[in-house]
Amino acid sequence: MCNRKKAPSFFFLGKDRNNFFKCRCGKHLEMLAPFCRYRCPSSRLIALFCRSGILPAGFLPYFAGQVSFQQAPQPVSPFCHIRIPPALPRLMLFALPLRVACSLLAWLSLYAWFCHRYKHRSYEWSCRLVTLTHGILATCLSAYIGFIDGPWPLSHPGSPNTTLQVHGLCLSLGYFLFDLCWCVYFQTEGALMLAHHLVSILGITASLALGESAAEVNAVIFGSEITNPLLQARWFLKETGCYHSLTGDVVDFFFVVLFTGVRIGVGAWLMYCELASPKPRWYIKLGGVIMYAVSWVFMVSICCFARRKSMKKYHAWRSRRSEEPYLKTNGHLKNH
Repeated sequence: MCNRKKAPSFFFLGKDRNNFFKCRCGKHLEMLAPFCRYRCPSSRLIALFCRSGILPAGFLPYFAGQVSFQQAPQPVSPFCHIRIPPALPRLMLFALPLRVACSLLAWLSLYAWFCHRYKHRSYEWSCRLVTLTHGILATCLSAYIGFIDGPWPLSHPGSPNTTLQVHGLCLSLGYFLFDLCWCVYFQTEGALMLAHHLVSILGITASLALGESAAEVNAVIFGSEITNPLLQARWFLKETGCYHSLTGDVVDFFFVVLFTGVRIGVGAWLMYCELASPKPRWYIKLGGVIMYAVSWVFMVSICCFARRKSMKKYHAWRSRRSEEPYLKTNGHLKNH
């Protein structure tokens, strides 16, 4: 260690020099091994200052995301090099109900505003607008968390929750509570949709209470909500009388493709990674299996719908083709 009284200044010599820090006098001050887990350069610097006494030791956990020097390195998404902060402290668990309550109040306020804005429409119109808003927000936020912020759910299931993941789960939990209460009150949905909402609520609550497994829960939210805007667009097209058009066919096509590819295809991969990993709790795994089974029940209904619509389109096309020679005379339609 350097014997100077004032705080020494350091420079990083690089990993090819055994990750040593040196002071200006040339002596090794400290190995960088405890700091290699900090991917962000500013977090490395703050960690070094705390260890050397330049900053108070209690400053690091608040700056670097509650990181201790003995903590294992956190997983990083394969799409970036951003350091993933570890689990939130237990004290922040008391703030989670408040966040969920604020989220629920926000969705209720948005629903009330939609009801006031569209007085000539039904209550379901306003609720569908709230559902559409949540679908867009949840898809964008969960995509950012999964693909950019990390950790990657397929390779790190059961990892500690990050701050951004907690925000996203609280946002969705408030919405699911609102939508479940609305569906029960107005009795607009069947038992399958109510079971889907209930399992979603229990899964998000368990992840928030445990402080882990938010990565895979967030991935499930992404897979569930990515098709939601198309589903709501289909309903709005029916209500406005524009469903039986090219726009309605395009919406149905992309809905079937996304549901099959994401919720069934990618969902099977995610469920396999979840079941194969020893880290997630057994009830988190059970919730994932139930959600995937519900997706398959929806998939059967979607396949039946797609088959009926395809056959209907095919028969209509055959009918038009067979009637063309008899309906036209000199370029004009015959009168019958």
